[in-house]
Amino acid sequence: FFFKIWQEFISVCVGNPRLVKRDQWRKHVDYEISLHASTNSMCFRKKMSSVRRRYNEFVWLRNSLENNALIMYLPQIPWNPFFSLRNTGHVLQRMKGLQEFLESVLHTPLLLSDSRLHLFLQSDLSIAKIERCALGKTKYTVAEAIQSTGSNCVSLLEAKLSGGFDCER
Repeated sequence: FFFKIWQEFISVCVGNPRLVKRDQWRKHVDYEISLHASTNSMCFRKKMSSVRRRYNEFVWLRNSLENNALIMYLPQIPWNPFFSLRNTGHVLQRMKGLQEFLESVLHTPLLLSDSRLHLFLQSDLSIAKIERCALGKTKYTVAEAIQSTGSNCVSLLEAKLSGGFDCER
């Protein structure tokens, strides 16, 4: 799916659901988010990225965007009170709804200025670290966090900035 935003194209795909078992009782599904922005896009630091997020992180993103957008209508994310990890239909339906949510968000120019959105889509930072980074409470910037993702350096970025490691970009 491509959207024309200020002569720019942004494509997002939510797919590749994966069941993650933390132990016998705790399991969740995460989804791969692939983003491709046109070469002339000024909205995104990286033109191509891929991260994995779980449903509760999408819930956080929507709430965060809603708090920042105030009076703006935001699309809902899919919710099923009878959701089952074992039901492939439920997992695929949720995945489709999450994709539609992100497509709608990326089609809204006002939301494209939110650093939490960029960190959510293009970094593998946890939600807590996204919040801290967006508030300027980390040793690294939003741009540094995004640029470091995918190069196995995100977790080492703080060490580098503390004088510990030299991270190739």
